[in-house]
Amino acid sequence: MNTTETNLHQNFIHEIVAEDIAAGKNNGAVITRFPPEPNGYLHIGHAKAICLDFSIAAENGGQCHLRMDDTNPAKEDAEYEQAIQDDVEWLGWDWGEHLYFASDYFGQMYEYALQLINAGKAYVCDLSPDEWNNYRGTLTKPGVESPFRERSVDENLKLFIAMKNGEFADGRRVLRAKIDMESTNIHLRDPAIYRIRRATHHRTGDKWCIYPIYDFAHCLEDSIEGITHSLCTLEFEVHRPLYDWFLDELKVECHPRQIEFARLNLTYTVMSKRKLLQMVEEGHVNGWNDPRMPTISGMRRRGYTPGAIRNFCETIGVTKVNSLTDVALLEHCVREELNRIAPRFLAVMNPLKVVITNWPEGKVDELDAINNPEDPTAGERKIPFSSELLIDRNDFMEDAPKKFFRLTLGKEVRLRYGYFITCNEVIKDAAGEIIELRCSYDPETRGGNAPDGRKVKGTIHWVSAQHAVKSEVRLYDRLFTVENPGAGRIDFLEQFNPESLKVTDCFAEPAIAKLASGAVVQFERQGYFAVDPDSNGDSLVFNRTVPLRDSWAKFQQKK
Repeated sequence: MNTTETNLHQNFIHEIVAEDIAAGKNNGAVITRFPPEPNGYLHIGHAKAICLDFSIAAENGGQCHLRMDDTNPAKEDAEYEQAIQDDVEWLGWDWGEHLYFASDYFGQMYEYALQLINAGKAYVCDLSPDEWNNYRGTLTKPGVESPFRERSVDENLKLFIAMKNGEFADGRRVLRAKIDMESTNIHLRDPAIYRIRRATHHRTGDKWCIYPIYDFAHCLEDSIEGITHSLCTLEFEVHRPLYDWFLDELKVECHPRQIEFARLNLTYTVMSKRKLLQMVEEGHVNGWNDPRMPTISGMRRRGYTPGAIRNFCETIGVTKVNSLTDVALLEHCVREELNRIAPRFLAVMNPLKVVITNWPEGKVDELDAINNPEDPTAGERKIPFSSELLIDRNDFMEDAPKKFFRLTLGKEVRLRYGYFITCNEVIKDAAGEIIELRCSYDPETRGGNAPDGRKVKGTIHWVSAQHAVKSEVRLYDRLFTVENPGAGRIDFLEQFNPESLKVTDCFAEPAIAKLASGAVVQFERQGYFAVDPDSNGDSLVFNRTVPLRDSWAKFQQKK
């Protein structure tokens, strides 16, 4: 993809970057980074950050780094690192040679910690977690200095080196920055810099038993890589003074500018990796790439396209105000993209048998069908038509009201790409259930038009029973039953939607048998569907991407 293709609407971040360039800061360079922690799969909120980070760099002739912020070995995994790379690449962005890992800088971070100790700006603290909480204070009450705060530089150096050498138990001691225990910003009240944690790191093994805290590590990673603009979400705004304090005290050559923006929150889902992991581990969903999940891999499996997600990120823009975005807008962007590119097919999910009584015995007709009316280059295909068809059961009513324009006794209806048919007889089983319709067709109406000019108001879809390909269809609904799950201290899992997945059979025209895994199509009058990787040579599995009904577009029309 041309990385200048997707640029978020001009916003305050664009303005800040433009001002910095005009002022000659960083010699006009723009270097950003996307720094996920490899402790889970990326979700749609990360997609917004990815598009912002990469597009800001691209439109200013700069570069964007992909960095794995792997400072917590207890929760990180190489699987997540690979998934992150796959997702960023799938969205259309290219980091080139600029793939980095926080763990590559552990040695430099350790040296920076020694610098702070030597400058009298950091000390080893023995407070227990409970004591720490008591000493820290609250938002309205200042903290109290640790009794270990005035240790000498030599003692702190000796203890910190002993921490590195594994001489103390996990949690026994931490290294803290010496800032201000009375600060109104609680993050400046002598925050932790290093903790002892014996956990094998998936890249560095057991080389380290101490690991840097995120607030300390993140700013140093940015500085080491020469980042000019460090873009992050609003919850890090109160951390910015600490970000700047570390870089100022260490007198680094590169001091990036941190800029915060509102994170993306979607209705009817959760955007916390901790909660998403809980749903995966407890089996509420079928893995990180379950198509119901807001993860990028889940959306890819469901049939969302990179272009649709980028367009969604472009549409919502970038602000400084947190808000809840209607998931219907995301679905609208997906639907608009698929309407342009997805080929059409006929498929029936709730089948009712139709027998054409006056059809020549043994004859099979090949009807012409348009692959996509929105794409004149998509061409046409052939659909087999025979004496026995399947239609959707909802397209027939025995005693239909006046405004029912589909199939009913004694009335004519058009078969999509086919003929006009009239229902003459209804066949029921012993329980009174309709099991078959006997109809006649007009051979002069091939292609769906009558030479005598007569009109019918209804058009229904169908498939030839003899040629239909049976497949499994997975129908997805909202993951949760409320717009903002977990609000008001309610357990978010209590609001999990038990009807979020329904599985049914589908009978489609034979051309679908040639579809590759991941292909996205429209089943006419049904919605958009993607071929799931669970498909095999004997059976196709489809995930419904989005239905045809566009609630967002209708809402916009009413405004």
